[in-house]
Amino acid sequence: MPDAPWTLARLLIWTTDYLKQHGSDSPRLEAEVLLAHARGCPRIQLYANFEEVAADALRTQFRELVKKRADGMPVAYLVGKREFFSLDFKVTPDVLIPRPETEHVVMAVLDRIKARGDVPVEVCDMCTGSGCIAVAIARHAPSARVTAVDVSAAAIAIASENAAAHGVADRMEFVESDLFAAIDDDRHFDLIAANPPYISSDDCDQLPHTIRDFEPRLAVDAGKEGMDVARRLIPQAARHLRPGGWLAMEISPIILREVHELVANNKAFESPEIIKDLAGHGRVVVGKRSTN
Repeated sequence: MPDAPWTLARLLIWTTDYLKQHGSDSPRLEAEVLLAHARGCPRIQLYANFEEVAADALRTQFRELVKKRADGMPVAYLVGKREFFSLDFKVTPDVLIPRPETEHVVMAVLDRIKARGDVPVEVCDMCTGSGCIAVAIARHAPSARVTAVDVSAAAIAIASENAAAHGVADRMEFVESDLFAAIDDDRHFDLIAANPPYISSDDCDQLPHTIRDFEPRLAVDAGKEGMDVARRLIPQAARHLRPGGWLAMEISPIILREVHELVANNKAFESPEIIKDLAGHGRVVVGKRSTN
């Protein structure tokens, strides 16, 4: 129907098919998110306005977004945000896009904070990226003070913005550091959360185009075996945990056994636990700092 008006409904139908042809796993959802962003409205408002004829300016803006998405740029970067733990987080290509499986780290930490009652706790979020773990913990645990650490100054800036946006900046500290290098030796925490790089360099080269060419390699590449950061992080975390404190670290199921062994073989930790994601894969290793 070349002469039919470009209503919102027609734009969505055409774009859904176009994105599907370009490899999108969720073409309709992505089309709706991009159109709502271009229109400056919540996605749900599209449903009440399907017959609205799109203005030329809206079509032009939408077309540019769709073209970039077809070229591989993730939707989260195009709209500048991603939901995580029911909160919206600002994201840019300087930070990894938050994933649902990372919410298991937040839940593991919150469960252990809850078990302590209303006692104030100090939490460290290592490799904070967008700050999604740190901010989610601070929002849901009023007794917690959270230190967010990342080697990337750009990531620290984004995390700081997200903390301010969610009203928890007054209980957070941001540190640019290569793991614990810039943290005082005598600084200790009750809980340490981490979503460190854990993909091997070879596997990084085989990641989907949308990840490989757009998300920061610094946030995913962990050397030849995918273990470079874990090997450094675990003993450093042991030194910075108070007796009885906890380390909760997201890992890849591919290196589950190796990471579990690193924690189990470190005498500072008691027998580590494994938390599985919704697909049944081991996703988070949790270790308790020995009280001995």
